[in-house]
Amino acid sequence: MDSLQEFQAVAHERGFVDMEECDDGCVLWLRQQTPDAVTKTHHRICLDSRTNSATVYWINNLEKAVSKTFRSAAGLRAWFVLDPQAHKS
Repeated sequence: MDSLQEFQAVAHERGFVDMEECDDGCVLWLRQQTPDAVTKTHHRICLDSRTNSATVYWINNLEKAVSKTFRSAAGLRAWFVLDPQAHKS
């Protein structure tokens, strides 16, 4: 089981910065530093210690909110590395 620090490290590698943390520390929100060139929005990631997961949220070119949840930091990293445009469509 991956720790939130591992998910956070992957997010930081991809240009995400910490935004806010839940009072009890169970959720950490991050946003991408640079807005998407097409949608002009900042992609977000929610790290959840209760479900031990990371969920990426973004707005696609059709202005629809889309999300993808990962149960491992390796899966999150692979998604970004194998298809860096995956979260843009």
